[in-house]
Amino acid sequence: MRWSKLFIPTLREKPADADGVGSQFLLRAGYIRQLVPGIYSYLFLGERSLGKIAKIVREETDAIGGQELRLPVLHPAASVVAAIAEGELRSYRRLPQIWHHMQTRFDEQKHSRPDLLRARQFLVSESFSFDLDSAGRDVSYQKHVDAYSKILDRCELKYIVAEGPAGATFVVASEAGNSVVVRCAGCGYAATLDKATARPTPPSIADPDGDFAPAPFHTPGRKTIADIADFTGLPETSQMKRLVLVADGQPVLALVRGDHSLNETKFVQVMKATDFRPAHAEEILEWFGAGGGSLGPVGVQNMRIMADEALRGRSNMIAGANKDDYHLRHVTPSEDFETEYFDLRQVVPGDACFRCSGALDFIQCIEIARVVKSGCNTGTYHLYPERVLSAAVELNHDQDGMALLAAIAPFDVVITPVSIAETALASASQEIYESCHKMHLDTLFDDRDERPGVKFKDADLTGIPYRITIGKKLAEGMVEVVERRSKKREDVGMEHAAAFIAAKVAAETRP
Repeated sequence: MRWSKLFIPTLREKPADADGVGSQFLLRAGYIRQLVPGIYSYLFLGERSLGKIAKIVREETDAIGGQELRLPVLHPAASVVAAIAEGELRSYRRLPQIWHHMQTRFDEQKHSRPDLLRARQFLVSESFSFDLDSAGRDVSYQKHVDAYSKILDRCELKYIVAEGPAGATFVVASEAGNSVVVRCAGCGYAATLDKATARPTPPSIADPDGDFAPAPFHTPGRKTIADIADFTGLPETSQMKRLVLVADGQPVLALVRGDHSLNETKFVQVMKATDFRPAHAEEILEWFGAGGGSLGPVGVQNMRIMADEALRGRSNMIAGANKDDYHLRHVTPSEDFETEYFDLRQVVPGDACFRCSGALDFIQCIEIARVVKSGCNTGTYHLYPERVLSAAVELNHDQDGMALLAAIAPFDVVITPVSIAETALASASQEIYESCHKMHLDTLFDDRDERPGVKFKDADLTGIPYRITIGKKLAEGMVEVVERRSKKREDVGMEHAAAFIAAKVAAETRP
């Protein structure tokens, strides 16, 4: 294709309304344009790049036995697929099945920042597996883990596979992301923040020795953990924080250490709840006889009490007295009240790996894909092709623009004569262009009547992996090959240039 005939609206300056390196360079390189906040159009280069990513996704999903469907846009894909499966998969002989599709989705609840990673409109590849039993489901699950790993390997993304609440999440470390993964560099443990488990930091001070009975003390106007810590001179780690929740219509008292927070995802999983919410003020008053600032577990008989594992073995702590403006000293879990213990808390910086006790890193990430065991014999799997492109740009760029891998770049090579007006350069460029086509390379011929510097800047900005420059060395039968990522320059014989590029591209794009 000839650059002069294409619509590639490159920009020299950073767009004022772009947030994030990925969005900035995709806008500047003419890959995308924003219609309204959170809604993007993919222009020619962007559509070619996204098409290559989609092709890789399809190839690897098909390779594990996936069958591509086209589903209605206005209905949730999961419900449509479930209806088809319920009506058609009536015999175990039809199992296993893997069905997948790719579709543009729209989510008004998403942020409307001018950033592809938080766009309201997004492309998603969804896959659904149906198996005879949980063992078969686990096989299908692992097939998708392997397939997604191959997809990201082929797109040359450095990714982390992190444990999630019901499966795993594929993420790419980047400050542009809005997900957090907890990872141990020592043993390799990685989990999403809503799943991560860790050894808590020890309490700031040891619990008092002695077998004491709970003793009330007056705490006028002190309602928060910080208020009580300031009033008593004891650290927040010496207190029990309480949360009154309603899960599937039933009240529950959840307890965590004073300096910890409840992880709602863990709570829902433990409760196996389909719906939960914080209790209302009038409900709290009815159940406890006191307002929210003075609640505690001692004497509570009308609801389930759940305590985080960090409270197991603790003694003589401070808790609310279920009387306004009063708290209790010397409260010991499992002695002064009955409770069940679960991992309920959110991990925090400073915690240690529960496997090897090593230090945990909290890594800002872009979520690329998610695999979930959604039932005893089913699984659901999601991958976001646009995030693959955004993450590739976030990870592979310099001050001059993007540096994409050939597997996902819109073109493999750009042929750039320093002057299209010189007959010898134009003729040699055309010959190399035709040779590249014969080698099945995606080739862009920059035939514009522009200064060499403009062409070079545009080639760098658009991230095309290789550039063949035809200039003054042509008199010696040589052209210059420039590798975008490394900026490495190499003189190659004109007749060998296409084969030279083809070998490079083949090494990069080999599945």
